[in-house]
Amino acid sequence: MELEQPCQLFSKEGFTFSKQTKNHYTLSFYMENKQYVLSKLIDFHLVKLIYDLNNDIYEDIHFNIIDDQHATIALLMKPLFEDLGMPQRFSNLYITKVIHQSEDSHTITFLSSSVNERPPNIPAHAQLMPIQSMKCHCQLITEHKMHFTCYVVFEDKMIVPVVAEKLIGLILYKVFKRVRCFIENVH
Repeated sequence: MELEQPCQLFSKEGFTFSKQTKNHYTLSFYMENKQYVLSKLIDFHLVKLIYDLNNDIYEDIHFNIIDDQHATIALLMKPLFEDLGMPQRFSNLYITKVIHQSEDSHTITFLSSSVNERPPNIPAHAQLMPIQSMKCHCQLITEHKMHFTCYVVFEDKMIVPVVAEKLIGLILYKVFKRVRCFIENVH
């Protein structure tokens, strides 16, 4: 069996979406706001903001902050690929926030894993997005500049058609472009 080589699926305006191996994807970009200390923005409210800014993609969102390090989110995507015969999807995630700070590094990481139960707000026809794990890594370069990398691993049983990979990249670009625009304009 031949191993897949990493390949870039989408790149635009500093956003890069790549396939690392089968069902392993990476999104990467920089954000900068010279008037605001970015570490003050990187918390669970930012996670909720990602979805709030993209209500044309997400139909329903239930977000629960458990404490400073833990939260849950259940979200239902709009049936974006219904015309292609793909089912409406939902995610039910448990999120842990990890802060690592040293003399030369400051990172905030959000680790997510799927909760395999259907929340009450999700319709019976929607299918669980088989996310094995998701890691969003926010590395503060300076107090005003950050490098954001999100690693998504889907379960082995998920088959992602090549055309869908590019569409996923386009959707993620749209989602995070809005977030970056919002953050870069906070005063």
